[in-house]
Amino acid sequence: MNFVKILAVSAAAIASLMPLSAWAQSFTVKDVAGREVTFDKPVERVILGEGRMLYAVAPIEKEDPFAKIVGWRNDLWTTDKDGFNAYVEKFPKGKDLPFLGNLTDGTLQTETVVKLHPDVLLLPIGNKAAADEVKLEDMLNGIGVKIVYIDFREHILANTEPSLKILGQIFGHEDRAEAVASFWKEQMARVTDKLKAANPPKPNVFMYRAAGLVECCGTFGPDNFGLMVDWAGGHNLGSDFLPGYTGSINAEQVVASNPDVIVVTGSNWSQTKNAKDFVNVGPNAAATFDDSRKTLTTLMENPAFTGSRAVAGGNVHAIWHQFYTSPYQFVAVQQLAKWFHPNLFADLDPDATFKEFHEKFLPVAYQPGYWVDAKAGQ
Repeated sequence: MNFVKILAVSAAAIASLMPLSAWAQSFTVKDVAGREVTFDKPVERVILGEGRMLYAVAPIEKEDPFAKIVGWRNDLWTTDKDGFNAYVEKFPKGKDLPFLGNLTDGTLQTETVVKLHPDVLLLPIGNKAAADEVKLEDMLNGIGVKIVYIDFREHILANTEPSLKILGQIFGHEDRAEAVASFWKEQMARVTDKLKAANPPKPNVFMYRAAGLVECCGTFGPDNFGLMVDWAGGHNLGSDFLPGYTGSINAEQVVASNPDVIVVTGSNWSQTKNAKDFVNVGPNAAATFDDSRKTLTTLMENPAFTGSRAVAGGNVHAIWHQFYTSPYQFVAVQQLAKWFHPNLFADLDPDATFKEFHEKFLPVAYQPGYWVDAKAGQ
C-alpha cells in the first residue's frame, strides 16, 4: 500500500470515530468550476494558491487576514510591493509565511503543500487546466486536502459574487461576504444606472496592459479590464481583436484604431524580474506621481500611440493593475467613467468610494495613489 493510500485509509478510520456534533459542522461549497466540495468541519488551515487572493480574504477576515493562512504564493510581493508591505507591517505573521511556487509554471512543490497540512488549497480558475494535467485533485484528496477554485480575473461578472460567497463559507463569515457583494453592486450601479439613463457616445479606449512589464501592445479582450471599460461607458478596442480576457495586438492595429483614450495599467513591480519603465500606481503611490507622469509620457512616445487622438488631446491615464484580480473592480469602473464622461460623472469621487470601502471592510488604512493622469491637474 503506497503512502497516499495509507493516509486515505487513516483519514477514513479517524472520520468513523468522529462524534455527531462534528458532522453537524460540515458544509459544502460550489466553486466557480462547478465542483461541489464538502468539508467535514470548519476550515482552520488555508493555502492561497495566489497571494493576491488576500485582497478578497481581507474584507472577510478583517480582524486578521492571516489567521488561517499557512502558506501563499509570492505574487503579492512581486506585483504589488506596497500592498504587501501594508499588510505585513500590520500583521507581521504574513511576512513569515512560506512562499509557494506557481502551479502553471511547474514550480509548485506538492511536498510543501503536504507538509503544511492545509484543509484547503484555494486556486484561481486559471490554474484548473494545469491542476487537471498533473491530477492534483486526486493526489491531495488522498491526504484530506480540498481544492477550491475562485475567480476575480477571467469572468468577473459571473464569478466575483460567487467567489466572495465561497470565501465567506470557507472563513466562516458569510454575512461579511454578503455585505461586500452588496457594496460592490451598489457602487457599480452608480455608474451603470446613470449611463443607461444618459446613453452618451462611447469613446474608443485602448487599455495598455502592464506597460513596462509587458511589451506593446498587451491589452484586454471582452472581460476583465475590457469589461470594466464597457461598464464605464467606453468601447474597449481590445475586444475587437481578442477572444479571451487578455492578449496582445500589434502596433499597427492600435494605430488604425486611433483610440480616443489610452489607459495604462501599472503597479509597484520593483520586485519583478526584468520590470522597467513601469508606472507606479497603487497604494501609497501618490508621492511618486511626478515620476509616474514622466514614465507615462515616455511610454506614449511609442509609434503605436504618438499620432493618436488620445495623445493629441491629453487623454492618457494610468490605473492600478491589480484591480484586475480583486473584488475592487467597482473602484476602477468609477474612475474610468470619470475619464470617459467627465461631465456626466463630475460629482463621482472614486477616492472617497475606495476610502469608504477600506473603513468599512479592510484592516489597513486607505493610501491614495491608485491612478494618475499624464497631465497634472486633469
